[in-house]
Amino acid sequence: MADTQFATVTGVPQHRGAARERLLLAASDLFCRYGINATGVDSIVAAAGTAKTTLYKAFGSKEGLIEAVLQHEGSSWREWFSDQIDAFDGTPAEKLLHVFDVLKIWFQEDSFYGCPFINAVGEHDKQDDRIRLLTIQHKTIFLDKITSLTADVRPDDPESLTHELALLIDGAIVAALVTKDVTVADHARNAAKRLLV
Repeated sequence: MADTQFATVTGVPQHRGAARERLLLAASDLFCRYGINATGVDSIVAAAGTAKTTLYKAFGSKEGLIEAVLQHEGSSWREWFSDQIDAFDGTPAEKLLHVFDVLKIWFQEDSFYGCPFINAVGEHDKQDDRIRLLTIQHKTIFLDKITSLTADVRPDDPESLTHELALLIDGAIVAALVTKDVTVADHARNAAKRLLV
């Protein structure tokens, strides 16, 4: 979640590092803020300070870049999220409630534009499963983390509790994006608390 921006050219953030990394960071910023379909290759290469040929050499196409951005964003976010949960000293039930405190921290960031995966699925052709499959992979890894905690809280049926909490998590993310109200995390936390009784 570190800030990698150092300058802007006509209002477009520019990034440090190797060309591939700059393209990933620039595309991530622009896709999250403006949407995938609204962001052209010209804007991405301008923000990255590279040529179009560099983008195509590194990723093959804009679609290849989209997939790489999602994989990069997913990995970075899951690592941050897991670190936040693991650092919290509490019982499994308390850690599950802390999930919503962590979401609230994320919602308060200036760079919060919702979940890149939910946004990408929303923008893409619903008959095209590539983005959906990447999203399911991300969700599966994330839900495994939640299940590691629900197994201790509801040992007879941890999967159901995991999916119930996942619905609250996804709902909070979308509500925070739409309303710009970070307290939706508190309401989702209260709902989760009732599930854990």
